[in-house]
Amino acid sequence: QVQLAESGGGLVQAGGSLRLSCAASGRTFSDYAVAWFRQAPGTEREFVAAISGIGGLTRYTDSVKGRFTISRDNAKNKVYLQMNSLKPEDTAAYYCAANGRKLVLTRDRYGYDYWGQGTQVTVSS
Repeated sequence: QVQLAESGGGLVQAGGSLRLSCAASGRTFSDYAVAWFRQAPGTEREFVAAISGIGGLTRYTDSVKGRFTISRDNAKNKVYLQMNSLKPEDTAAYYCAANGRKLVLTRDRYGYDYWGQGTQVTVSS
């Protein structure tokens, strides 16, 4: 089992940047694929990005390609989401999630077994 905790959210102006962190504790972190999802009020939780256990594979939703970068440091048991050129429509609670299938980068929220509590990102116009 793995426990996840997000940090790094906040309030930023449009065009600005934030870096979210997901800290993991528990079993061998490199055995887990990790994803970021986000959820705005009144909407479904949506896939943002995912990274494989060793970090060689990544996947992004179209709306963040070229602006967001997912990365990981397994020595520190952390996954990061660097968010640049932020837009008001990026406003949401951001969650990291993990599954024990290190090469499975599914967009489906039900493909992840472990979730953090979320961190709020608010982008003002």
